[in-house]
Amino acid sequence: MTADVKAELDGLMRTLFGAFDNTGGRPNLGAVREVFIPEGMIIKNVGGETEIYDLDSFIAPRERFLTDGTLTEFTEWEIAERTEIFGSIAQRFSEYGKSGYRDGEWFEGFGRQTTQFIRTPDGWKMSSAAWDDVPG
Repeated sequence: MTADVKAELDGLMRTLFGAFDNTGGRPNLGAVREVFIPEGMIIKNVGGETEIYDLDSFIAPRERFLTDGTLTEFTEWEIAERTEIFGSIAQRFSEYGKSGYRDGEWFEGFGRQTTQFIRTPDGWKMSSAAWDDVPG
């Protein structure tokens, strides 16, 4: 694994998790499109229920609840990761934390995410991500 590639993947993950942060104002959900290929797939697999999104269907509801007062002071961050790089593909297994106010009540949560990357002519991009939250 080269340090340059790892640093680029680290940056993509920071950008993705940071896209949802509304602690200082509006979230930057457009960043999701910046880090993913246009055909990217995002999968929520929490509590035995699977929801599969393309980029638009993933962003739309999150933009609503991150800007309408439902979810405030929200932040999400990577706690730990394991990254494997092979040629022009890579995958990362992440543990993450999140916190904020949901409907005016403070919450904290944790989960796991797996992210797949491909090297494109424009640099590394995410091709898919799937996550599961720790019950609590």
